[in-house]
Amino acid sequence: MQKTNIHGYSDRPSVAPGETIRFFVSASEPGSYRADVVRLVNGDTNPAGPGFKEMPVETSLSGEYPGRFQPIHPGSHVVVDDRGRLHPGGAFALHAYVYPTTPAKGRQGLITRWSGPRKAGYALVLDAEGPALLLGDGRGQVAVVASGKPLLPSVWYSIAAGFDPAAGRAWVAQTPVVNSVNSLLGPVCPIDGDAFVEARADAVPADAGVPLVMAGWVESGDASRPIVGGHFNGKLDRPKIYGRALGREEVLALGAGGEPAAEGLLARWDFAAGIGANGIATDRVADVSGSGLGGSCVNLPMRAATGFNWRGREESFVHAPGEYGAIHFHDDDIEDCGWLPDLELVVPAGMKSDVYALRVRLGESEDHVPFFVLPPRGRATAKILFLVPTASYLAYANDHIVAEVPVGQAIVGHTPVLDANDFHLVAHPELGLSTYDHHTDGSGVCFSTWRRPILTMRPKARHGTGTVWQFPADLHLVEWLNAKSITYDVATDHDLEREGADLLRRYRVVLTGTHPEYTSTRMLDAFESYLAGGGRTMYLGANGFYWITSFHPEKPWVIEVRKAESGSRAWQASPGEYYHATTGERGGIWRNRARPPQKIFGVGFTAEGFDRSSHYVRMPDGLDPRAAWILDGVERPERIGDFGLVGGGAAGYEIDRYELALGTPPGAFLVASSEGHSDDYPHVVEEIMFNYPGLGGTQDPQVRADIVYFKTPRDGAVFSVGSIAWCGSLAHAGHDNDVSRITANVLTRFAADAPLP
Repeated sequence: MQKTNIHGYSDRPSVAPGETIRFFVSASEPGSYRADVVRLVNGDTNPAGPGFKEMPVETSLSGEYPGRFQPIHPGSHVVVDDRGRLHPGGAFALHAYVYPTTPAKGRQGLITRWSGPRKAGYALVLDAEGPALLLGDGRGQVAVVASGKPLLPSVWYSIAAGFDPAAGRAWVAQTPVVNSVNSLLGPVCPIDGDAFVEARADAVPADAGVPLVMAGWVESGDASRPIVGGHFNGKLDRPKIYGRALGREEVLALGAGGEPAAEGLLARWDFAAGIGANGIATDRVADVSGSGLGGSCVNLPMRAATGFNWRGREESFVHAPGEYGAIHFHDDDIEDCGWLPDLELVVPAGMKSDVYALRVRLGESEDHVPFFVLPPRGRATAKILFLVPTASYLAYANDHIVAEVPVGQAIVGHTPVLDANDFHLVAHPELGLSTYDHHTDGSGVCFSTWRRPILTMRPKARHGTGTVWQFPADLHLVEWLNAKSITYDVATDHDLEREGADLLRRYRVVLTGTHPEYTSTRMLDAFESYLAGGGRTMYLGANGFYWITSFHPEKPWVIEVRKAESGSRAWQASPGEYYHATTGERGGIWRNRARPPQKIFGVGFTAEGFDRSSHYVRMPDGLDPRAAWILDGVERPERIGDFGLVGGGAAGYEIDRYELALGTPPGAFLVASSEGHSDDYPHVVEEIMFNYPGLGGTQDPQVRADIVYFKTPRDGAVFSVGSIAWCGSLAHAGHDNDVSRITANVLTRFAADAPLP
């Protein structure tokens, strides 16, 4: 089994000639490593296919480099660089509305200005036995006052604490704040959660010399580079600090949702401030007290979260920002590993637009860090563009679906196949999760980031289904293009998000990857505009253009996905949290926003199964003179693609169908359809209103992959194959097969200047 002692990532997915891309590397064993740039041609190591292919590229980067270990510090929180202004010289009080999701996991920071190494400062924390206030004098003495009443998970509480040095007393108060919809439990459930505990505190908090932190505390480091630990799982709403003592009546008023007099208010953070029509455009959090002590979110906590006062009448945070004053924090969130850069490459002017990787080797360990070289900015160097589905790569990045998701093995339909990367991901959760995983508190993961090692996006990676998936599967297409000496450019979803339809319009033909599942509004608009204006697209996969996806407005290496109440989903967002924080738009599947993929590409998701792939049969439309050219040279139209590296056939794994009722253009040609799928291919859940027998592949006629062709305005066109497995059949018999022949027929005709029939 391949050793995994060296890993890396890049700061961006794609780079144009003359631009610089940086690489970050960490090694867990001593020694120097060799770094080279390689062009990736094929990633599938299956001996039944062409085999792994890479081509070394001589660059200024090639050479030996000293290895070093670079740690990852996951866990989301807010940091406020207060420069000492939140170290009160006398009495003070802290308050927040708190919604814990793992209250029994151990001590977690809520509002802290606390130095872990020095045991200095103050910290409002959550212990297994309830909230507590810590006061540390920096000389070893720590006073602790605790409520002694454990909090229930997923229930809102008002939590307050304070210290009066003149009286030598500290106190902690808590009370549930429950309405009919804001918590797991409602008003009919008796909650014994009220407490007010006051005790003598001999330790006067020293200046911790570190920033104020919400949802954690400073575990090590200093004010310039704090390392935060003690991460909180759950939501915080309206945290605030007073530079005076609060009376008992004021504390009770806070518990009822009121506000004490503003006298002595040092800071009050409103997480809803800044919400606009397009969501929340920044990772900053606002201090609305007038003190100017705003903070910064670290490691992508989830914003646009329902607050303690959510009433359940409005589901869009844009329309009711006052009810969305919460942030949901997780102890396993990650946005950027924060490693120091090790290498950089200025892409030379003559470098071919294509798929590349930084290859690093240390002893018996090896890693490939993929990146994509664009043509010169604003230009095309070919008629054909391969649009790399990087948003989908991010959605699946470092997924634990087969290894840890309970239904993963049932979905696969056979014993899962794990490789070294799967074991490494289980052993190293700090590498972050995919949008198919759950946080440690059980909530779904809605963010994914490029800036970390993505072990599932490696050319030799094998998926738990037993074959290649996503990136290495897309290299089947790259290998075929090279084998056929076809000239092409490469761009990514990230580039399409940035440039829109202008990017596509430079090309006669745009090729998709095998699984372009995650798509933003701008990306979908770009395809629609391009095709309506005469562009031509070959959709060479399935389950594409399915989930609504957003790119972070300040950090384009981050995507957001909210799984709503429909679609084949690994998790479902909580009520009131279906809308994306980064754009303000409703999440879920595009079909539920009246944009099913059939309207643009002629086919849309209908089933998935991973036991085996099948073949296609020519349909009557395949004999029509306007479409028959697609099948020129096909020797067995009754069994097209009964071979391949992905499940043994060209039609399988995830499949799409023609459907007039969902927007397939009425003039579209149904050229071929698959047959022979097993009952491990169930009909997609979004189309099942009632469960009943007969929804598997052996009985349901809607479980099929369709090959569809239609023309668009101005002599544009769409060709869709309706199967993830299609490209896995291109190389069969030395690329001399019906799948290869059909693909070449269409690409040749689409790329030509002559009008289409």
